[in-house]
Amino acid sequence: MSERALIWLRRDLRLRSHPALSAALAAGQQPVFVYIHAPEEEGNWPRGAASNWWLARSLRALARDIEARGGRLIIRRGPSLESLRALCAETGATAVHWQRVYEAALTARDRQIKESLRAAGLRVESHAGYLLHEPWQLKTQAGEPYRVFSPFWRNASARLAPLPPTPAPATLPSVEVPSLSVDELGLEPRIEWDLGMRASWQPGEAGAAEQLELFIDAAMEHYAGGRDRPDRRGTSRLSPHLHFGEIAVGEVLWQLRQTLAGRASAGADSFVRELGWRDFSYHLLYHYPHTPDAPLQPAFASFPWAETDPAQLRAWQRGRTGIPIVDAGMRELWHTGWMHNRVRMIVASFLTKNLRYHWLHGARWFWDTLVDADLANNTQGWQWSAGSGADAAPYFRIFNPVAQGERFDPEGDYVRRYVPELARVPASRIHQPWTGGGVAGYPKPIIDLKDSRNAALDAYAAMRRGSESH
Repeated sequence: MSERALIWLRRDLRLRSHPALSAALAAGQQPVFVYIHAPEEEGNWPRGAASNWWLARSLRALARDIEARGGRLIIRRGPSLESLRALCAETGATAVHWQRVYEAALTARDRQIKESLRAAGLRVESHAGYLLHEPWQLKTQAGEPYRVFSPFWRNASARLAPLPPTPAPATLPSVEVPSLSVDELGLEPRIEWDLGMRASWQPGEAGAAEQLELFIDAAMEHYAGGRDRPDRRGTSRLSPHLHFGEIAVGEVLWQLRQTLAGRASAGADSFVRELGWRDFSYHLLYHYPHTPDAPLQPAFASFPWAETDPAQLRAWQRGRTGIPIVDAGMRELWHTGWMHNRVRMIVASFLTKNLRYHWLHGARWFWDTLVDADLANNTQGWQWSAGSGADAAPYFRIFNPVAQGERFDPEGDYVRRYVPELARVPASRIHQPWTGGGVAGYPKPIIDLKDSRNAALDAYAAMRRGSESH
């Protein structure tokens, strides 16, 4: 019998273009697929509810794909090291392969696991595959990590060299060892709050491939201008598929280039740049591991955030602020587990600048409600919006949600989709329905936009004076 190797799955829930699987097959090893559920090992940010919902469906889809080829997905509960040791003993595996992750708590865990298994005589290999570049590969001319995106991307984009995708194996070996079912992991809700997510998404490798094809066919050419329009389907909607590794980012890049066949495309260039932002977020997370919980810019540790009003925070979370574009975004999030990127920036600006609440309130809410919740991207996005991160928007750049709505949802179609109370309001005032006496059933704004903007600027000025005096 051929040597067996465990393929420890984490955020690489696919069979195509899978470096850990390819390495095992190239070494003549029979792959044994294993997923270990160990949320207690994820540090301060264990996976949230919407992300768990996606994970359950993605694991089921992968299990079906493996079984269709004669294999089997083995599911265990952590601790991860003990589970891997047990599985090596049960299956006779002499090697373990995995794709790298980059959060500080998980890299420390993986390092310990690698040392322990190697000390026991097992061959252990970790592999790239989640990003276009590993976080440690790119440095400034001074040998330091990047903190500004533009020079990072100039360096990174010059090195892009996607390889052709590798197909999924036609057959896989099976192994008879005990396994939990996905249901036993308790990932899904006991009540049906997920109906909107079910209607919006198809988790799994097949769903990822279908979504990429749809984007290339219908939206890629118009992406540069269309990606800011929440009233249109102009984005890729690949973020949850990429987060769970249902499609390799290198394969996405390869498919784009094959489609273009050498011709120029502003839409494709803009989209690839967004993939670069994903890499940049992981670059920051890897080199500045404190940033999920603390500002990258030290001065913001003393920023005078407003005292949180639970009722106002709840109004923001549930889309009852009285600001239509904000409420539409928060309701889209609650209903579908996702929010358009332009609207993410608008709702984040409203929370951190108009309400002047600490960005962690927003980061934690997104973390629990987004199907694409990703520690690097979530952290970078919220710190950018709050003005405390790398390459951050200047603090004085405070989005006016009325102006943003009028510019990017000019007819109000996005607002009407998620805020039905405003369905009959004309486009001329749908983004400020409080004019003309308001709308029955829809709340008045919970805060004055002009006054709150001025208060935010005063708070920023006070922080600057304090930091300059030290």
